[in-house]
Amino acid sequence: MSTDSDRHAMKMAKKKVARDKIMATKTDEKGLIIVHTGKGKGKSSAAFGMIFRCIAHDMKCAVVQFIKGGMSTGERDLILSRFGDICEFYTMGEGFTWETQDRDRDVEMAQAAWEKAKDLIRDPSNKMVLLDEINIALRYDYIDINEVVRFLSEEKPPMTHVVLTGRNAKEELIEIADLVTEMELVKHPFRSGIKAQIGVEF
Repeated sequence: MSTDSDRHAMKMAKKKVARDKIMATKTDEKGLIIVHTGKGKGKSSAAFGMIFRCIAHDMKCAVVQFIKGGMSTGERDLILSRFGDICEFYTMGEGFTWETQDRDRDVEMAQAAWEKAKDLIRDPSNKMVLLDEINIALRYDYIDINEVVRFLSEEKPPMTHVVLTGRNAKEELIEIADLVTEMELVKHPFRSGIKAQIGVEF
């Protein structure tokens, strides 16, 4: 009579065989287009996790922030102070559009950020480029989605990963992406009157 432990071991052994068979077919490598979107928290945080993973593997990478120009963040401070030799960091935005209240200026800054992003992506020594909150700039048509899709499809080096964050990702971007994660909002302390806190939000 088999015990629960025996049954579990047999079940896991079968799973391992099936898993190993699947993994043996996954042999390709390519630079991915990765989109983090949705109303839930954690889109930029997850993307910065990948940037720090690149840094840990001594892989050259870069960050362009399209919106969050007005505030200091822990990620930016840490990268600039400790890892500036391996990760270029550009904060191009001047804050959320409801703060600037100047569409022409927002468009100008977003366009400048996109030009910088293209330069960084074209450089094959950058293994990953994070375009933080670009989806907001695309949502408000500060940047042409068709130009972004064309560039990523035609000019991105084949082994470069590009991560694009922000809610309301355009369908055209989702269509060409290799990996799309939608953060779902279940509960948020802001709704209970709790402000953004250091170490959690920034």
